[in-house]
Amino acid sequence: MDKIIIRGGKSLSGVIPISGAKNAALPIMAASILTDQTLALSNVPHLADITTMANLLRPMGVEIGVGARVNDPHGGHVLELTAREISDTTAPYDLVRKMRASVFVLGPLLARCREAKVSLPGGCAIGARPVDLHCHGLEQMGAEIDLDGGYINAKAPGGLHGAKIVFPKVSVGATENLMMAATLAKGETQLINAAAEPEVVDLANCLNAMGADVEGAGTNIITIHGKPSLHGASYRIIPDRIETGTYAIAVAVTGGRVELIGARLDHISSLAETLGRAGVDVTETSEGLMISRMNGHIKGVDIMTEPFPGFPTDLQAQAMSLMTVAEGAAMITETIFENRFMHVPELARMGANITVHHGSALVRGVDRLRGAPVMATDLRASVSLVVAALAAEGETTISRVYHLDRGYERLEEKLAACGADIKRARESD
Repeated sequence: MDKIIIRGGKSLSGVIPISGAKNAALPIMAASILTDQTLALSNVPHLADITTMANLLRPMGVEIGVGARVNDPHGGHVLELTAREISDTTAPYDLVRKMRASVFVLGPLLARCREAKVSLPGGCAIGARPVDLHCHGLEQMGAEIDLDGGYINAKAPGGLHGAKIVFPKVSVGATENLMMAATLAKGETQLINAAAEPEVVDLANCLNAMGADVEGAGTNIITIHGKPSLHGASYRIIPDRIETGTYAIAVAVTGGRVELIGARLDHISSLAETLGRAGVDVTETSEGLMISRMNGHIKGVDIMTEPFPGFPTDLQAQAMSLMTVAEGAAMITETIFENRFMHVPELARMGANITVHHGSALVRGVDRLRGAPVMATDLRASVSLVVAALAAEGETTISRVYHLDRGYERLEEKLAACGADIKRARESD
């Protein structure tokens, strides 16, 4: 098992290329099930979660090849997915437990094959993330669903039909799953109170490139007119806004000036506003975003996570690390997931002053953090420890960094290129 060793206190300077968005690529890979033709995806990040999704799709009959890399140094990888025939409609526990996004195969399998057996999902231990919204929506579209032995058993003998589905709360996963299912359903489907995240828009754009008829993505009402079939397409994945935000926060906490190549301001507007209030400059460039904090201190600012375009829950832990060294205090409120403050005890080991009460954390800024041995508990918590270690005095060793490999491509390489003292080693070293 690997660990990451960081000696903090160095400002960052240079450029960091932003990889393709993991959370956009995963459902789009599942969308390959919807057609018997090839879906060619570019700007796909090389991550553990992408490998897990590929390993889930192959036994179902999806052929996956690595295509020629785009003539672009920041273009990411190219995957060619072809589901000529679906030979197995089961997503087994051994694979699904590794990553919650595996549930994205449910809608496409049911739409194309009229049956699916999908294990209840796993992933990061950040609280309950139930699939009831997925199942209830599919039932409204004509599916028969039975939960038995840890599996979702779904059948639609007559095929799926259109429906008006009102989500009781915003859910990115349910929006994406039902949107995919509706592309092959008979008639019109409306998703009310739908998620508006950029990853939802990216999936809709890819589905439309495959011949689907999806309108309204990016708003809270999405309308899908079902088609008898979809076809192959070539599609480029959007840049990862969470990676963008993570590196922007890393620059903010260390000081310096870094250009994030490929980053989009419209994807991180709430973070940019928060960083501006904290004393960090975020400006657009011809190639992405420039993040700069050349002088002055970080100011404490309150943060509340919300569905897009609000502050992303996936940047909450990183923002907390920034606030640990801010002037004054900051109240951070998590409204999306429970159990998402598991990084707090590890930050406290580094000298942070944080008091948690239910879904809120009061962060009182300290003069400096101190390096310490810490342990990652989930994907975003692990990178929050990297952010804190970059600002800390002395050496920090972060263990269980396999979480990082699920969501960050070449993290040490990208940070080291901008002046960070960071390296990866084996736990036994």
